[in-house]
Formats: sequence, C-alpha cells, structure tokens
Amino acid sequence: MKRHILGFYGDDFTGSTDAMEALSQYGLKTILFLKVPDQERLNQFQHVDCIGVAGTARAKGFKGMEEEISPVFEFLKKCNPYFVHYKVCSTFDSSPEVGNIGFASDLARKYFADGSYPLLVAAPNLGRYTVFGNHFAKFKDEIYRLDRHPVMAKHPVTPMDEADLVKHLSTQTNQRITNVSVMDLEAKSASEINQQEANNAEVVLYDALNHSHMKKVSEILWEKRKETTQFVIGSSGVEYALGDAMQRHGHIERVEQEAKPNNVNKIFAVSGSVSEVTKQQLDNAEEAGFRLLRIPYELFTDEEKVQPFLLNIAKQVDQHKKVIIYTARGADDPHIARTREHLFKNGVKKQDIGIYIGEKLGRWTKQMLDLVDLQRVIISGGDTSGFVTSNLDIYGLEVIDSIAPGAPLCLAYSERAKFDGLEISLKSGQLGGPAFFEKVYQSGSK
Repeated sequence: MKRHILGFYGDDFTGSTDAMEALSQYGLKTILFLKVPDQERLNQFQHVDCIGVAGTARAKGFKGMEEEISPVFEFLKKCNPYFVHYKVCSTFDSSPEVGNIGFASDLARKYFADGSYPLLVAAPNLGRYTVFGNHFAKFKDEIYRLDRHPVMAKHPVTPMDEADLVKHLSTQTNQRITNVSVMDLEAKSASEINQQEANNAEVVLYDALNHSHMKKVSEILWEKRKETTQFVIGSSGVEYALGDAMQRHGHIERVEQEAKPNNVNKIFAVSGSVSEVTKQQLDNAEEAGFRLLRIPYELFTDEEKVQPFLLNIAKQVDQHKKVIIYTARGADDPHIARTREHLFKNGVKKQDIGIYIGEKLGRWTKQMLDLVDLQRVIISGGDTSGFVTSNLDIYGLEVIDSIAPGAPLCLAYSERAKFDGLEISLKSGQLGGPAFFEKVYQSGSK
C-alpha cells in the first residue's frame, strides 16, 4: 500500500470538508472518514492520496476531546503518512475550556514526539491573514483583526478576545511557542528557517499575508517530510501549502474526477449557524425562492410536537422543492436568547446547549430523509454538521463539486442504502459566499 501524503483530523465536520476540498483543488484524491476506519474499510480506499477523519472536538471539553482525539492520533500514527494535520478553524476559535487547541497539541506529543510543530492558520484565499502573530479575517469585503471581528468577537461559545495567536494559544498549553514573521519569510530561505526553529520552540506559528508568503511556508513544510510523520496544526492553509509544494515539485498527477453531481429538482437544508454570514445567505436563499421555516424553540423539549413539525416540512419540500429549516438568523436574533432561556428552564446546562441542539437537529434530519426522497441536502453550521452526519450512518465523504472555497458538495458513503450516494454539503457559519444555497441547488444542472 502506498504511503499517504497526508492524514488529517478536523475538529469540526465543515472544517474537515474544507481541508478535503483544498486537497481536491490540486488533484489529490482524498477520502474523509466520519470515524476511525477498520482495515477492511481502509482497503476500500487504498487508491487515495490523503485520508481524513472528521470530528467534533471544537465543541468539547478536555474529557470529550481526549476520548475522541486519542484513537484518531493512534490510527494516523499507524498509517504513517508524511504529514499528520490537526485541522482547526481558520478563525482559530477555541478556549481553555472548549475546543482547546493547545490541549490537542499536548495529546499529540504522545504519538508524534519529534521536533517542533508548525502552526499555520493563515489562508489568504479564504480571507485569513496572520501578520506578526496577529490574525485577521475578512467579513463583507472588510478585513478585521480577530478580536474586533463582527462575528468571531461575539462567538456564542468561544468569543475571540485576543488576536495575538501566540498569546491566545499560550493560555491553552505550556509548550514553547514562537512566531516566524512575514519579515523572516521574506529575508530567509526555507532551510534557514527550518534550522532556526528546531532550536527555538515546540510550536512555531507562521505568518502569511499573500501568495508569496504561503509559497515560502509551503517550502518549509515540504522540507520537513521524512521517514517519521511530521505533525502540523492549522487551518486548510496547510492543505493549500502542501498541495502547492507538490504541484511545483511535480508530485501530482491530475486524474479526471469520477463522481459527478446529479441534476436534482428538490433540496432540503438545515441551518444551526447563528453567524451574520449565514444570515446573509439565508436572506439571499429566500430571494432565490427557498422556503425558510424557523424551528420553534419549544420543539427541542417537546417530542410530541416533533413528528407533526417534520411531516409539515416534508410537505413543504414536496410543494416548494427548496426548503431550509433554521434555528436563528444572525447573532442578534432574539430567538437565540429565548431558546437558551427555554433550555435552561428545562434543565439543559449552558455548556451543553450546542451539543443538545446539534443532537436534536441530527436526529430530525435523519427522520426527514426517511420521510422524503431526497438526493441532496445542505447542513449549515460547523457543530451542527457533525451531529447531523453522524446520525445518517455515513462513514465517508468525497468532494464532487467545489461550490465555494471551504464549502464543497460531497458524495456520501453510508452503511444504509438510502443514504449511500447522498449528496451533502457541509458549511461552517463563516464560509460559502452570499448565494451559497442556490449554488448548491444548481450544481449538476448544466
């Protein structure tokens, strides 16, 4: 069996498909597993260049993270790819209590002990930039420092109040962290930087503002390949960097993509995202003819109302062809506070609300797909995507169409015949572009 170029774990499902899509842009055949595969399952995809495992660590505390991540690291160590990537969101949203990236890097030391860990969060093609260690993200054609970002500074679970990524990560791990700045990248060769960083720190954060900087980082990473696996932390900028390096060095042989999207006449979407980006996408979808239906917060605690609600949604799908159910429209939607208050009163703890809602949405999506004959669905929201797909007996995903950077349309491999071959798009709250829902619907129609 050939040695994989890259094995990655995504700490949420949309981030995992984001990484997979980045690899597919360079012609690297990739399969994303939704849990650690056994050898028989792995053999089914032995032709691929890269393998990934999607998870939900971004929404979990220490115990949940360790239980989920440790088996994945053990699996990836046995696979022995050139690189193992702990894939995080390009806005680095995390905290010491939830989705702790530093804790994940500490766990990694048990499996990948050698050398320093590169950290690359920047992805200029996604509007993510790191300069002198401070991180910036694009929102509605404006660039904001992370702690002043209209969305990420107000994240409901992990609000980003610190743009200095070294300082932010230092609250999550005792490993020594240093920064390779844009000036370092412009003044030194990849070999010089690699030699210098080996003596200075255990985690090395790389700046990147433009393609030139990303090219230098890609050379730094490419020089690190060796017999033992190199562990890397970061956004899908890691995949873009490695793909770029392989392309330049002639290590990629492009092959025609076998799986193609179908032409569909109806679509169902579930949105658990509260971001302003998603709000704009929902508004645009409504203008494009989608039927939008808010999920009543009472539904989350009253099982007797669920079946009538879903039967009505199924009817709406048959009638309107394009239907979205959603929890909220933007971070300022008063429905968010009402939902939280309702769940508090019904015994749901604050730290468990995201998981509680996600599990409900996952169960209801499965019930909807049992009620309606659908070939294509959209799941909006990083945490929501993880809980929904885990309820559909899906064991693998493969990119079939790049709808927008970081938000592809995928083909699902499932244990259940009904869901095997389902086309599914998973997107985080921050990605997808204004016309995302309509573009997914139109995929394959030309």
